[in-house]
Amino acid sequence: MIPSEEASRRREDQAIARALRILERRAGSPGQSFGEVSACESFFRLRLGGEMREHFEVAFLDSRHRLIAVERMFSGSVDGAQVYPRVVVQRALALNAAAVMVAHNHPSGYAEPSAADRAVTAQLKNALGLVEVRLLDHFVVTADRAVSMAARGWV
Repeated sequence: MIPSEEASRRREDQAIARALRILERRAGSPGQSFGEVSACESFFRLRLGGEMREHFEVAFLDSRHRLIAVERMFSGSVDGAQVYPRVVVQRALALNAAAVMVAHNHPSGYAEPSAADRAVTAQLKNALGLVEVRLLDHFVVTADRAVSMAARGWV
């Protein structure tokens, strides 16, 4: 690459990074509605899509599905993160959440949910249900794609 192209690319990368920070700040604002699946997919792809390790995040919502908080609850390695439903339930109760949406990334770039992903979804749904907190969706995201488990009838 010649120097002027390199400088131009650096300026573009800086502009992209700034735009992503703005989008993340706006999408993650308390009170933001989490009603549309496509908006939620984009939100979690933005937060998790480029990560090199697996992370599990939870968006805690009020009774009108507005955002109370979004938190990275668990982190793991390149191919897995241990999720503890008890910890998610404790945090949901502490925030007085009525519902949650969860997401995790697949650093491999393959967005299809695994059997383990489906199992943890069922465990979370059952645990949260005991305290009347609804699990609305579980997204598996990569940099290029997001899969909604609710859209597939798995939540």
